[in-house]
Amino acid sequence: MDRVIRPWGWYETLTSGDGYLIKRLWIDADQRLSLQRHQHRLEHWYVAAGSGHVSLDGQQLQAQPGSSFDVACGCVHRATAGDGGLLIIEIQRGSILSEDDIERLADDYGRVRAAVG
Repeated sequence: MDRVIRPWGWYETLTSGDGYLIKRLWIDADQRLSLQRHQHRLEHWYVAAGSGHVSLDGQQLQAQPGSSFDVACGCVHRATAGDGGLLIIEIQRGSILSEDDIERLADDYGRVRAAVG
């Protein structure tokens, strides 16, 4: 299993199949994912360990072990870890299950691309 290092932590792809992909994401203490949305997939997040909060279309929700969140296609979302980090199991479903389907709207690490045109 390959671990992909990101500025906020890491993720591993656990398994995938026709129209689904399952990842394990670790968000380091006091770090957060980019504010993002997807056009071709939905996600279900299950918090396995740690704490923090999840933003879904501007609504702030507490994240703790056992919490789960449905991220609809097109939903603007972000996960933020508390001081002990945050471990999320992510189930993706959709027609395009790749990093190319991430539209970053805001990012602490400078990964938002400027609009061309």
